[in-house]
Order: sequence, then C-alpha cells, then structure tokens
Amino acid sequence: MLFVFDEPTTGLHMDDVQKLLKSLDALIALGHTVVVVEHHRDVLAAADWLIELGPDGGPDGGHLLYAGDPREMKGIDSPTAIALR
Repeated sequence: MLFVFDEPTTGLHMDDVQKLLKSLDALIALGHTVVVVEHHRDVLAAADWLIELGPDGGPDGGHLLYAGDPREMKGIDSPTAIALR
C-alpha cells in the first residue's frame, strides 16, 4: 500500500516528530511505501531517498535539484543540502 503524507510535522513538538518517524518506520517495516512531502530537517535526514525540487516557487520552481540518498547530497549547493550539513 502507498501512504502519502503532506508536511505531517506541521505544529508538532520535537518529541512528536520522533514518534511520527517511528510510525513511518513501522509502516515501511510492514512492506508499505511511504512518501513524505516535508521541510523538517529530522524527517529529511531519516529518509532513504530524497527528491529536492526548486530552486524557487512558481515559474522558477519545479526543477529537479537532487534525487538520491540524503547522506550523499551534503556536497551539493542547494537549500536542503545546506540545511542537512
């Protein structure tokens, strides 16, 4: 089954973000696919695959800036890579 979450950390306390990450991991452990649209650094760092679109919104957005393992993106020059450093 595919689960899609759109910014699920909005308004959550840090302890709740950690609970959310454990819940997402539990879904994955059961064989489900989980897609999360998110800006929260801890969620990005926990991902096994990251897609960054940008660099801006509107007509200047939607371009693929990065796709891959988040641990491998730290060397590129993008807003998300800077946040993960």
